[in-house]
Amino acid sequence: MKTVYNFGGDADYSDPRQKDKTVTGGKGANLAEMAGIGLPVPPGFTITTEESLSYLTRGEAFSDKLRADVAASLAHVERAVGKRFGDPEDPLLVSVRSGARVSMPGMMDTVLNLGLNDVTVEGLAANSGHSRFAWDSYRRFIQMYSDVVLELDHGLFEEALEIAKEDRGYFTDVEMEADDWQKLVGQFKTIVEQERGEPFPQDVHEQLWGAIAAVFESWESDRAKVYRRLNSIPAGWGTAVNVQAMVFGNMGETSATGVAFTRDPSTGERTYYGEWLVNAQGEDVVAGIRTPQYLTKARREAAGADLPSMEEAMPEAYGELARVFDLLETHYRDMQDIEFTVQQGKLWMLQTRSGKRTAKAALKMAVDMADEGLIDQETAILRVDPMALDQLLHPTLDPDAERDVLGKGLPASPGAASGKIVLDADTAELWSNRDESVILVRVETSPEDIHGMHAAKGILTARGGMTSHAAVVARGMGRPCVSGASAVSIKLDERTLRIGDREFKEGDIITLDGATGEIMAGQVPTIEPELAGDFGVLMDWADKHRRMGVRTNAETPDDCRTARGFGAEGIGLCRTEHMFFDAGRISAVRAMILADDESGRRAALHRLLPEQRGDFAEIFRTMTGLPCTIRLLDPPLHEFMPTRDEEFEELSESLSVGVDHLKRRAAELHEFNPMLGHRGCRLGITFPEIYEMQARAIFEAACEVTAEGGDPVVPEVMIPLVATRRELEILRELVDRVAEEVFTEQGRTLDYLVGTMIELPRAALMAGEIAQEARFFSFGTNDLTQTALGVSRDDAGRFLAPYVDKGIYAKDPFVSLDIDGVGQLVELAAERGRATTPDIKLGICGEHGGDPESIAFCEKVGLDYVSASPYRVPIARLAAAQAALRSAE
Repeated sequence: MKTVYNFGGDADYSDPRQKDKTVTGGKGANLAEMAGIGLPVPPGFTITTEESLSYLTRGEAFSDKLRADVAASLAHVERAVGKRFGDPEDPLLVSVRSGARVSMPGMMDTVLNLGLNDVTVEGLAANSGHSRFAWDSYRRFIQMYSDVVLELDHGLFEEALEIAKEDRGYFTDVEMEADDWQKLVGQFKTIVEQERGEPFPQDVHEQLWGAIAAVFESWESDRAKVYRRLNSIPAGWGTAVNVQAMVFGNMGETSATGVAFTRDPSTGERTYYGEWLVNAQGEDVVAGIRTPQYLTKARREAAGADLPSMEEAMPEAYGELARVFDLLETHYRDMQDIEFTVQQGKLWMLQTRSGKRTAKAALKMAVDMADEGLIDQETAILRVDPMALDQLLHPTLDPDAERDVLGKGLPASPGAASGKIVLDADTAELWSNRDESVILVRVETSPEDIHGMHAAKGILTARGGMTSHAAVVARGMGRPCVSGASAVSIKLDERTLRIGDREFKEGDIITLDGATGEIMAGQVPTIEPELAGDFGVLMDWADKHRRMGVRTNAETPDDCRTARGFGAEGIGLCRTEHMFFDAGRISAVRAMILADDESGRRAALHRLLPEQRGDFAEIFRTMTGLPCTIRLLDPPLHEFMPTRDEEFEELSESLSVGVDHLKRRAAELHEFNPMLGHRGCRLGITFPEIYEMQARAIFEAACEVTAEGGDPVVPEVMIPLVATRRELEILRELVDRVAEEVFTEQGRTLDYLVGTMIELPRAALMAGEIAQEARFFSFGTNDLTQTALGVSRDDAGRFLAPYVDKGIYAKDPFVSLDIDGVGQLVELAAERGRATTPDIKLGICGEHGGDPESIAFCEKVGLDYVSASPYRVPIARLAAAQAALRSAE
């Protein structure tokens, strides 16, 4: 198979692998696609993802075939451009960029202006007629190559540049003249030799292979690993490498570079959106080194900016760019993220890809494009990432609340957040792990900050534009972001922050509004979002296409109302133990636990009965007409016992029992491994009076609410932690007996179901027998994962991250279902349960019920419903629709 594919010039695009993103990466496939439809793309070639993985597997060594193929492809570029690589008089320069199959903004390495050395820089200056441009390009190359390939400290070069500007009285890079850049190049070369003990490489072929190796190796960099873990990108995908003839946006006032989107990535509006810089290279825009200008006149005027837009300053190039926008969006049928360069008035396209967008924008674009006829409803449903909906389901700033506005930057990513100021990524992660809300404040973010950006509630940068690293990554993560806030000044050594004329210490609280760009002192109140408009339209479409039902895990009326507002079709798990911890009833629970005999326990349970009945009645009223699965008491009894001396003293006084007796009784309840101990159905077997009280409360509440009118209540009584048929048989008979007693007393009969939670491997294996006693199975994948893997999720955080990094598990199995292992148990239990009881109802109620990949597996197995926490119900609805559509394919 080919290791390299050419694009541009006389390249042949007949091999379908060239436009396969798994082979040539997203960037390489799209470059070939753009060149193939006649857009102005600088010629180049792409080294496949397969070759990067082979290189890493071989221990960082290039194959002879790859070296030969690269030489042939380099000759192709030379022919297309009419220049030779390394020619001292008119040199071909190239860029070397990564290109994974999915966009990983800022995570992988790039080298520009490769092919410059002490000789070719003179040829570039003479041939272009721009000495300043040539020496500026050379210093950029040395700085970038030293950072990416030679792994020298980027700060050494930045410091030298700042000193050079300060010595000359300059404020910006643009003021530097040709002689200034030439002197700085000499300083840069000295830094390299001092740090490495050998000169900066002058052989252009050595430069090229060094850059290719660095891009290959960047796939295994720490920041790339973190990004892959956060975005569920497999390590086995690898990255392609794109080598492309350079075009220059830094050749004077008729040259420019920019980043643009065919629609607004923050709002989804159908309007051109982007930024550009005159006399600059692409890295200047995305790195936030200079604050860029607006692309369109309308946006410039709306922002009150003075510098002209591209539409005004370069109308011809802008007009051609607008035509390309429309062509690409129609061709790809999606919003495109485009990088372009204008070299002396001529437009060149460097990249197109499906653009990152906020959840709000994704919804609007999907609905609008379907309405425009660009895509169909099914594609619109598949287009929106279910997890991105999480951005829409949380509070925003209360517009009526008082705001102490400190300053304003660019509204780079919508949403709002309050938190403590932290000034570096490591601190953000450390404080977040202590459950503190933090705002990461940086001059500008870099890929090394990825872990801190993920840990932070919001991100604030002093420099950078709407397409800077901070903005793009924050939008993808759903974090509010304010960028380019020039009023922000950071003193890292003092751990202080100045915003305008106000000073703050690290740890002080500020608030960001990513929709307006405002920065505020203190914490500002929030309000709940209104989910209508495009959200409602897409959810309606999703509901028409999904097969599985979507329920919620909830046990309070407020949670039930929230879930129902989000479209929940019932309760898949009501955890009754949460009701027992209420301050008004915990004493009765403890009295029941500490009782010496059954009569004592029944007396305490009699006090709890009306409380439980009231709980269930409120739930049934809120979920009227919808199924409600109620799990009887599950956790071990010691969890309800006091742990502090003052709590024992209070309990002693309320029960008139000595403290020593209470402590002795608590010690008797202690278990070495309570997760596998006296809990679940084992409590019901040994203390049946507990389950009798709960069953009575359920049926009395159901009769009460049914008598009020409206749709009938259909309770589903779940027996937890069953391992054998006999356990379920005993407890089903208990529930049936209590139901009959209540129905006789109330003079009415209601439909109800008795089933069990499958959360033990033995239960999954014996599902055929257990199904003889069950009307439903609900897969409790939280405990099923723990018991199948032999891993406590409370302790797993100490070692699961390295397990995921090393590929032992593709993802955290408590976040996304271990389909190969635990999934087999679910599939087996479903199959055996149906073989015994064909109409048995099957659902999942573990936290995996809100995970899209786990939901896709549930669709494959044919479960009847998934159940998720209230705020994940919309995610589950959309994921279930996507799973059904993909299954139909």
